[in-house]
Amino acid sequence: MITARAWAGKRFAVLGLARSGAATVAALLAGGANVVAWDSDAGVRSQFLPGTGRGTGAAGGGGLPQAASLADSPLHQPAAGPPPRAGEELALADPLTLDLTGFDAVVASPGVPLNRHPITAHAAAARVPVIGDIELFAQARAELPATRVVGITGTNGKSTTTALIHHILATAGVPTLMGGNIGLPILAQDALPHGGVYVLELSSYQIDLTQTLDCDVAVLLNITPDHLDRYDGFAGYAASKARLFAMQALGHAAIIGIADEASSAIARQIARGGRAEAVTRIAPGVCMDQSRWPALQGPHNAQNALAAIAACEALGVSQAAIDAGLASFGGLPHRMQIVGERGGVRFVNDSKATNPTSTAPALQAFDRIHWICGGQAKTDDLDACRPGFANVKRAYTIGDAAVLFERLLTPDMPVEQSGTLDAAVAAAWANAAPGDTILLSPACASFDQYRDFTARGDAFVALVEALA
Repeated sequence: MITARAWAGKRFAVLGLARSGAATVAALLAGGANVVAWDSDAGVRSQFLPGTGRGTGAAGGGGLPQAASLADSPLHQPAAGPPPRAGEELALADPLTLDLTGFDAVVASPGVPLNRHPITAHAAAARVPVIGDIELFAQARAELPATRVVGITGTNGKSTTTALIHHILATAGVPTLMGGNIGLPILAQDALPHGGVYVLELSSYQIDLTQTLDCDVAVLLNITPDHLDRYDGFAGYAASKARLFAMQALGHAAIIGIADEASSAIARQIARGGRAEAVTRIAPGVCMDQSRWPALQGPHNAQNALAAIAACEALGVSQAAIDAGLASFGGLPHRMQIVGERGGVRFVNDSKATNPTSTAPALQAFDRIHWICGGQAKTDDLDACRPGFANVKRAYTIGDAAVLFERLLTPDMPVEQSGTLDAAVAAAWANAAPGDTILLSPACASFDQYRDFTARGDAFVALVEALA
């Protein structure tokens, strides 16, 4: 794991013990820190309770879930895991009940809403910073072999672009690790050797909890309205994204998609700050031959690929290695994932598309679409999807938004209110002809019917596999 001797003897309170929190506790303990840990979920806390050789102390103690389990748990949600390992000790107590005077930091999960959680004011009263695991990684870099960091943020496309950059680097023979808001928490992974590159997907929540991460290459793909319950309006959300560049040193590369005004404004701000030569702008609508990249179809993936190409060029990767990586990239589950073909009908799992803006590119990537959409709506319109409506043969609405989406779409296309995913797949399969595409791209969150978008996508794949 990644840890730092500089943490020895320091005091940290860790709030939230899902996979990033559990990895944080392990790294701090390995560095010799004194740790108080807490999670609002009693089931998660029970993994850290005393009585099994897992820790001591009046407040309770415990150990940690095995690191191998962490990659399968959601970053921003409580997650169960195997019992803690014996011999790893920490105190178990709610930091809101503690006098935080003398603590060096509260390390909060990205899922803790800083704008309304009382820990923010409680820590401020004690003059204790609230940080996250990415900030701890930034602090640990001084003790690690000399490496570089690529940070990728944006409302849509972060995971695909992060995985693509990581894949191209690996194809080129560059030692690389992927972490942040994707895969295994970065602190749970072994440090890279000299010359390696860390590729970090960074949500706005993670950036909010980071103070000193100096990315050698920082990427902003786009900014569209999302997560506004955590910010003082859209401007506050955009400002969170901009902080990734504010933490960079002069001369470090900034790659920014300028399809939206908020991102364009950030690019202009960086240029005015004396870093004009460091800014690479990714313009919308660039015509590219994507036929050699089977996992990178659609206009949104053209933009993702351009950002990845620019990032790898900034790192000195050869064009031949970049081309090879683009061609061999397999894509990510639940993101424009082609999951099979039955009777000449293609099935595409785009469950990760949880808002209309992220669904829009999928509707433009295929024609003759049977579109399965709906769930827990984030907006009351589908205007962002309208450019792709001509490609839709029929829509099938599901979840809480089934009635709303049927009403919105009926003027433009045939619509069936299916209600559930299994009913929608069955109806789409009955209506589809060879050459058609059955597309799950919900434009909604999943929480009305599924644990998360992954569970929704897995259910779609299982339904496809069960078709005769």
